[in-house]
Amino acid sequence: QVQLVEAGGGLVQAGGSLKRACVAAGSIFSGNTLGWSRRAPGKQRELVATVTSGGSTYYEEPMKGRITISRDNAKNTVYLQMNSLKPEDTAVYYCAAYRALDVYWGQGTQVTVSA
Repeated sequence: QVQLVEAGGGLVQAGGSLKRACVAAGSIFSGNTLGWSRRAPGKQRELVATVTSGGSTYYEEPMKGRITISRDNAKNTVYLQMNSLKPEDTAVYYCAAYRALDVYWGQGTQVTVSA
């Protein structure tokens, strides 16, 4: 049962921008914290950003200052705007919904930043 569907990955040149979107089923979107994580080649998955149901945001390095996470509650969608992308940002990006002790993951989408 697919509950998180992502869109917006792809190839971009260094310095460029990309916007990711993730549509979640209402049962795991409403009232829950949403987030984005990424897994670079050869590395563990790491948190990128989160947004609470009230709109409070949190950003992790090294993308902090270059990204904006937001949510549209009417569309059950969470976004990740990424700017000033670097080749080291190349990774599979995943959206997630956090509900109590459970984490629901999207399918992951490749983002490749060329030098």
